[in-house]
Amino acid sequence: MKLENTKAQMRKGVLEYCILLILSKRPSYASDIIGEMKSARMIVVEGTLYPLLTRLKNAGLLGYRWEESSQGPPRKYYELTENGSQFLSELEGSWQELVGAVAEIKNS
Repeated sequence: MKLENTKAQMRKGVLEYCILLILSKRPSYASDIIGEMKSARMIVVEGTLYPLLTRLKNAGLLGYRWEESSQGPPRKYYELTENGSQFLSELEGSWQELVGAVAEIKNS
């Protein structure tokens, strides 16, 4: 079993949560999301991000707005909807339970 495969699966499992956390702070352009993820050492590429953003939008968790850009075409800024904020709150609880369970297993 390769460590990189397991690490990739772990990252994939928390990707949606991380994106929602980023968008809970402020509306963001896709490249801003990628940059923030990269600075946290959670590498994500456009080919992964855009389908996930579309899925979250279709689920009613995200909305978007277009903003003019001085450096090219208008940019699509994603933001949490009210449903997205509620969903994130529920994910927060699930995340804390998971972290606690792993810590308990690790320390027992």
